[in-house]
Order: sequence, then C-alpha cells, then structure tokens
Amino acid sequence: MTDPGGEPLFVRVPANPIIAPDDLPYPANAVFNPGAASVDGDTVLLLRVEDRRGISSLYVARSEDGISNWRFDEKPLLAPDPAHPEEVWGCEDPRLTWLAEHEEWAITYTAYSSRGPLVSLAMTRDFREVRRLGPVMPPEDKDAALLPIRFDGRWAMIHRPAPIRGGAHMWISFSPDLRHWGDHTMLIEARDGAWWDAGKIGLGPPPVLVPGGWLVMYHGAHMTASGPIYRVGMALLDREDPTVVLRRSDEWVLGPAASYERVGDVSQVVFPDGWIVDEERDRLMLYYGAADSVTALATARLTDVLRYVAAMPTRLHGRASDVDRVVWR
Repeated sequence: MTDPGGEPLFVRVPANPIIAPDDLPYPANAVFNPGAASVDGDTVLLLRVEDRRGISSLYVARSEDGISNWRFDEKPLLAPDPAHPEEVWGCEDPRLTWLAEHEEWAITYTAYSSRGPLVSLAMTRDFREVRRLGPVMPPEDKDAALLPIRFDGRWAMIHRPAPIRGGAHMWISFSPDLRHWGDHTMLIEARDGAWWDAGKIGLGPPPVLVPGGWLVMYHGAHMTASGPIYRVGMALLDREDPTVVLRRSDEWVLGPAASYERVGDVSQVVFPDGWIVDEERDRLMLYYGAADSVTALATARLTDVLRYVAAMPTRLHGRASDVDRVVWR
C-alpha cells in the first residue's frame, strides 16, 4: 500500500468523486469503471454509464486537466445494438490501448449477452466514430485489454475467463489479426486462503511499458462474511515474453477507504480500468470506479511506482524464484 519510503503510493484527489451521476447531462443511475486516454491535449474518459433500466452504455467525457470541467457527449459511443445480440444487456468496463501500427485506439469491453458476459473489440481514431470488430472471447469472459505491440508477429490480450470450478485467474492469448485468438495461457493465478487476491482476480488498466517490462495493475476480490472487497495490486511482465511474470506485489496498493468507495450500489469497491502516464511530469493518473456508483481519481509519482515495483517479490509464472531478471536503469 505504501512505497518503500513508507508514504501512500496512490493519493486520492480532493475533488473526488470527479464524476457522479448528477454531473451528467442525461439521467443515469451510475457512472463508473472508465477507460482513459490522452487525445489532442485532452484527457478522454470512456465512461460506463448505467441507465435507470440497469443497462450500461459507453459515453465519452473530455477534460483539459483530467480532473474538472468535463465535457460530456450527449450520445453514447457504444450502446447495445440490435445488430449485435452479444450486447443485448449492455456494454461495460472498457479498456483503451493505442495501436500505433493501426493508428487507432482499440477498445476492449465487456459485452453482456443473454448467455453471459464476453469480450468484444472495437476501434476508433477520435472517440467520435467507432467500428465494432465483434466478440473475440466467448462467455463467460471479461476484464480484457490488449498490449500495444505485437510479439513475434502476434497481438496479445490479457483477459479473465470464469471457470466452471476453482478460482478465477488472469489469462493471456495471442492473435495474428485481432479476430482469431489462441495459445491461451494462464498468466497470473488467484491465490488461496486469506490473501487479498485469493479466489478471483482480473486485469485493471491496459499494461504499460516501463523500464524492466510491462507494468500490470489487477484487482482482487477478497470474500468476507459481508461480501467481497475489491482492491488492486501490481505485477510486472517480461518485456519480450509477456507470458512470463517477473514480479507480483504481496500487498494491495489501493483499497476502499473513502466513503464513496465503501458505500454505493456495490460497496467496498475500487475498480480501475484506465490510467495515463505522464513521464514529463513524473505522474501517473489512475481512474477508477468507486462502489460501482461514481468515478474517482488517484495519482502517484511515476518514479515512486517504479521504485515500488522494483522492490516487489521476484516471481516466475506467479511462483517465487531466486532469479532476478529485471534490470532497472
């Protein structure tokens, strides 16, 4: 939860929650779990907005400082479409990855079908127009994001299928064309017992390249007598082979503590889907859903995050190893 110096790693901004349902120019029950991107000098959030039927759509909001004075599009970028039955119960929890090869943003999102949630993919250049590529994983699967480059000619996607039995773990899969996916490999396994990330985990924001590898944030749902508590921790994947887990935090780095995180439609939840890394300002801005009701922001110094990751236990495929493969420059 703290950096090696003992200070909190992520600090909530005083303006939290930065977006609530009453801020929107349309009626809504909740606004949460946004993807995040930096586009033409603006911070762009792709918000999950749940209407008063209980159905979610994805709306765009823009801000110059990423905190205040949000400009909201009145119509959704992605909403349930009769031509796409996989979305009949909603579009949820987007993650945004810039694919330089395509000069487009890839949107991975949970399409909620009548047979359960699945992973769908869409593309956009400007968050004003979008084209769907359709489902890429069958039900039940969610918490997905692409890595921004190919590995040996193939794209990589982290996702979280729901097993019929046992824990819910994070997997990685590969594709030559963003449509056909295979080589499914378990990436990070949910721990057992009393751990904060025992039983059920899932990816947070899309992985970002840092010195030493791919920085990953993931959530863990710890079951208690009064229900789950959603907290987030970190991991580091090998730069050349993202199936290799180099490091994994033992502690969570952000958990529900503020009132807007503890009480809501689903209490005791922090659920990040987007972050923006600003190397020039040494800042990481983490956007997250709080209690499945509102959108909040926590910030960290990027150098502190990197120092924290460098101090995390060394792991290979989630198991302790005597080999330290990370070189920090």
